[in-house]
Amino acid sequence: MSTYKAVFSDIDGTLLTSEHIVSTATIEAIASLQDKNIPFVIISSRSASCIYPILEKHHFQCPIVACGGAWIEDMNGRILSNEGMSKQTAATVIEFMTEKKFDLAWGIYSGKNWITNDRTDARILHEESVVEVESVEGTVALLPEDAVVNKILCMCNPACILQIEEDLKKAFPILSIVKSSNYLLEIMPAGMNKAKGIRKFCELFSIATEDSVAFGDNYNDLEMLYTVGCGILMGNAPVAILETFPGKVTLDNNHDGIPVALKDLGLI
Repeated sequence: MSTYKAVFSDIDGTLLTSEHIVSTATIEAIASLQDKNIPFVIISSRSASCIYPILEKHHFQCPIVACGGAWIEDMNGRILSNEGMSKQTAATVIEFMTEKKFDLAWGIYSGKNWITNDRTDARILHEESVVEVESVEGTVALLPEDAVVNKILCMCNPACILQIEEDLKKAFPILSIVKSSNYLLEIMPAGMNKAKGIRKFCELFSIATEDSVAFGDNYNDLEMLYTVGCGILMGNAPVAILETFPGKVTLDNNHDGIPVALKDLGLI
């Protein structure tokens, strides 16, 4: 009998198929976990407001860890943790990117606010279509002075993303800057990542991190996969990760990788 007490899952490329839906088998697996009082926790780089449509569409009632670990809510929507950078730091980063004329569009995530620089940009329109939420066009000036900015998301030209990442890391060594896909860069406070979010969640709910399972599919998931007792990589992860990952690999997100692994673990 498995002793795992919590299951964490990334969203894009993990919980969702390539058609941006949750499979029937995965929905049934989540319900089975909840029947056993094992929390299924959605953990994502998305903001809370960009996770809510998934909860509503599938009638999920579960905790969430949003903005790459910076924002935590319980299953009733009560905010348990809200961390990030200052409004001034965010403004400085955006000013730097603008002056450098990087080929990217950006979005600011602050609590339930999502501000983007140009809603006519195809990259922002694509992101809105994926998360099924409309952003607000504007600048960091829309936020109150004491706002906590959980994350800046950069939607980059894939041909330029590695150079943009390098330039940002040199300019802002105090920040955590990580590539989460071939065109997305996540900018957060130093030390902020999904692993920290999981440790904080487990602390809040008196769960040992080694008694938890996590599913992920990309570079920004690796730290959390190494942090939990059982980190499981999706079969659709980049080849470079698949070739070096020392833990368990399940089927891809289009072939019920999550429920297959949970059955193997004896959790459902």
